[in-house]
Amino acid sequence: MLTGPIRNDIDKLWEKFWTGGITNPLTVIEQISYLMFARMLDMQEEAEERKANRTGKAFVRLFPDTKEGQLLRWKNFKNLSGKELHKHLKSEVYPYFSKLGQVADIEEADENTPTKALGHISDYMEDADLEIKNESVLVAALEMVDSLPLNQSDVKGDIYEYLLSKLTTAGINGQFRTPRHIIDAMIEIIDPQPFDTICDPSCGTAGFLARTMEYLNRQHTSPENIWEDEEGNKHYPGDKLESYREHISDEMFWGFDFDTTMLRVSSMNMMLHGVNGSNVLYQDTLNKSIRENFPKQEENFFDVVLANPPFKGSLDETNTNPELLSMVKTKKTELLFVAHILRSLKLGGRAAVIVPDGVLFGSSKAHQQLRQELVEQNQLEGIISLPSGVFKPYAGVSTAILLFTKGGSTERVWFYDLQADGYSLDDKRTPLKGEDSNDLPDAIDQWKAYRQLVLDNATVEQINEQFGDKTQKAFVVDAADITSNKYDLSINRYKEVVYEEEVYEDPKVILGKLMNLENDIMADLKELEGML
Repeated sequence: MLTGPIRNDIDKLWEKFWTGGITNPLTVIEQISYLMFARMLDMQEEAEERKANRTGKAFVRLFPDTKEGQLLRWKNFKNLSGKELHKHLKSEVYPYFSKLGQVADIEEADENTPTKALGHISDYMEDADLEIKNESVLVAALEMVDSLPLNQSDVKGDIYEYLLSKLTTAGINGQFRTPRHIIDAMIEIIDPQPFDTICDPSCGTAGFLARTMEYLNRQHTSPENIWEDEEGNKHYPGDKLESYREHISDEMFWGFDFDTTMLRVSSMNMMLHGVNGSNVLYQDTLNKSIRENFPKQEENFFDVVLANPPFKGSLDETNTNPELLSMVKTKKTELLFVAHILRSLKLGGRAAVIVPDGVLFGSSKAHQQLRQELVEQNQLEGIISLPSGVFKPYAGVSTAILLFTKGGSTERVWFYDLQADGYSLDDKRTPLKGEDSNDLPDAIDQWKAYRQLVLDNATVEQINEQFGDKTQKAFVVDAADITSNKYDLSINRYKEVVYEEEVYEDPKVILGKLMNLENDIMADLKELEGML
């Protein structure tokens, strides 16, 4: 959590951008990202210099040791005047970002230095441009970024999350920002481990990946190393993750997207969450080119997939991965993404995926084919039905979270009818408090209780004793019942609703009361007539 002063500073800067003519929130985030990136590069260079001074060992510089090269560093250009600063950033500093991959490829670079992580980011910085035309806005932006505590990885992540929370528009391909409390719930349900390899095949701003890093830090911090800031916000340095750092930095996180703007934002998001070498890569996940570009990652590679794939639109079959079409012959992206996720998981790999309700009950051959694949060839473990307002103001579509493991077969499916997520279900999405305002904690607890029964090899009777009542929010359905219903997975197909019996008076009694009322009215009218 951010302190109030930092939030206020960001809000003021945001307002300056808007009054300075930059009204696209993604552009604002991009421009702030570039400045944060520039400052972080300088911080990394300073750390390497201090290390070299202590050890006496040479290191590969990010910035050439010349007058011109050193002027590319934050500490040396931040005090330039507005006009000079604008020209220097646009013509010298930003173009240099795209060359950083060349530095990262130098063989002499110590593999533990941050330089090796810069290759991917430099690819997306090729068309980075300074769009802040107003010099006073630019100076204010530099001053704000210079004051941010970017030396604290968890605070860096919080800063970026706060910036991303200001995104309120959906993309033309149906992509939109997933609410962070929904992401956090999905991560806690899947419970990723520091040795897992994790992917989001439509990563956007890398919310699932960045929040997974935060989850790991919370789960793997010694109690004595948790610290609180002046506002009582807890911070988790993740000290127990030290033996996994190389894996976390280089191999753990994978994200794919075909929007270069999003790739810049997501790469920065991961860096600010302390993951320098995340594999955030340019790729249309459903395109057949994935088999050439990422043959290992396309099939049997990931331990965990967390995703909210685009719901909208259809694809050109000629460019779609033929392996997916052999699983489910369709143009619908929501079905193809689930098929891809199944392929990309290792045997035993697990996934939490948000899908539109149509995936659960669609009657087309492709819909039934995919659901049959999930139930008969894999372990479809759970379905959490979400209320239709969860993704407002982006979209009002009804959705659900699919929880499944690759391989095996399904014995039963656990359902949860989530009716409230802690926010109003209108466009304002106002936080709510009080009883029945948030089912997410209960959903997580019920899931953990169910999973514990499964892990303990509980009998059917024991499971039904706790989850057999289909009038409750959490219940289980036997796979045979699902099969007999054409693999329909909609919660309303199986949930039982208890109706309270209404007791009405005899019609003659009601009629008598109406006649008495009519007589009273007529008497009042006659009395009124007599007064005239």
